[in-house]
Amino acid sequence: MRKQPQRTCMGCNEKKDKKELIRIVKNNKNEINIDRTGKQEGRGAYICDDITCLEKVIKSKRLEKVFDYKISDEIYEKLRGVILDK
Repeated sequence: MRKQPQRTCMGCNEKKDKKELIRIVKNNKNEINIDRTGKQEGRGAYICDDITCLEKVIKSKRLEKVFDYKISDEIYEKLRGVILDK
């Protein structure tokens, strides 16, 4: 059996299988997207599929630090929608 790649959640700092996490990607046009496939080109960051981890990331502005880019409330709302729609 093939080993699953591990990634670290930006909210809780726990290592989990890549498939269990949501990938947020910033491409070379400075567009921030939610990448469910895990294959979009660009710099990626991962968070758990959990609203508490998202709230920690928003409060600490960790995504903005990682991407070195101001993230709009619209993107955070989109992430909330994805997490709450499970």
